[in-house]
Amino acid sequence: MIDKIKQLSKEFLPEIIRIRRYIHQHPELSFNEYKTAEFIQSELTKIGIPFTSGHINTGIIGTIEGKDPNSKTILLRADIDALPIQEENDIEYKSTNDGVMHACGHDAHSASLLGSALILNQLKNDFSGTIKLLFQPAEEKLPGGAKLLIDEGVIKKINPDSCIAQHVYPELPVGKVGFKKGVYMASTDELHVTVKGKGGHAALPHQLIDPVLISAQIIVGLQQIISRSNNPITPSVLSFGYVDAKGATNVIPNNVSIKGTFRTFDEQWREEAHLKMIKMATSIAKSMGGSCDFEIKKGYPFLINDEEVTSLAIDAAQKYLGEENVVPLDLRMTAEDFAYLSHEYPSCFYRLGTANENKKSNLHTPTFDIDESSLEIGAGLFSFIAIQQLSKS
Repeated sequence: MIDKIKQLSKEFLPEIIRIRRYIHQHPELSFNEYKTAEFIQSELTKIGIPFTSGHINTGIIGTIEGKDPNSKTILLRADIDALPIQEENDIEYKSTNDGVMHACGHDAHSASLLGSALILNQLKNDFSGTIKLLFQPAEEKLPGGAKLLIDEGVIKKINPDSCIAQHVYPELPVGKVGFKKGVYMASTDELHVTVKGKGGHAALPHQLIDPVLISAQIIVGLQQIISRSNNPITPSVLSFGYVDAKGATNVIPNNVSIKGTFRTFDEQWREEAHLKMIKMATSIAKSMGGSCDFEIKKGYPFLINDEEVTSLAIDAAQKYLGEENVVPLDLRMTAEDFAYLSHEYPSCFYRLGTANENKKSNLHTPTFDIDESSLEIGAGLFSFIAIQQLSKS
């Protein structure tokens, strides 16, 4: 089976690259992936794979049935949305949509899954069970496409025995993949804070209630929640990346807007931290004569890789690539809406090495790109893992 899959992966690589480059050239933001969805549907139609579409508008689910299709169902997932980034790469397949770019590799994810569709459709008489191909919108924007699909009931209708996803990883060279059993990626919440005071001339601070000073105290004070209220064995991050006062050298504004992110790996601590942050921020503002509106937009939960499903995926990867090319991963403070699926169904989320000497830019940067030879492994390994999951009794 491995030799068949490797042969087909090599044979289909030019087609997979074509697909990836088209999607890369035509990126679309979360919840607006209409042309991307049309393209994916046209590719599935060419392959001859039936699908349903229109799930939360742009989601697509393809179906490949092997022998005894009711025996077991595996869901393979790829996200399809892009980011609001202006691409700086000088390449022939550069983004044609101004200010929008596939800087997180979702073009590669979609191409790999379509490549797997090509492979698995050729092999459907060689395995038992059903493989669902989920092309998911809106991974990059709260509340997350995965959550909305679960809420819609479409995943429950599929009722997969396991869910598998892969993600490009520029920290690994082409030819290697990474896995981590158990908790892997952090939960994420957005913090939106408005500090209210009384503005005026900066030379007359005694007549004012300075929201800039209050904001500074809040930003520093909230870090004590991480360092003193949190159990240090539970990683947590609190970062503020946006502070907007709209004052001047001699003008104290009335309000200051602050935005940040909070991430952790424990749901109970997450809820406690929310309450503590709100209480501390409002108390600091009140004690200095101002007030504070503190909104928390709760995002994705932490992602957990099922022990059994991930062990089986690791075993498949070692057989496919060799043990030396399958590496362990550390905890990661970034977030991923596949986490919602991981809390509902046994799941595995792994990393695909995409770097070479010339392509090492990080995710979410305007120069991110991949070594496209990694797509041969992306499509092939995805396929082999799916078949191995189906064959597990």
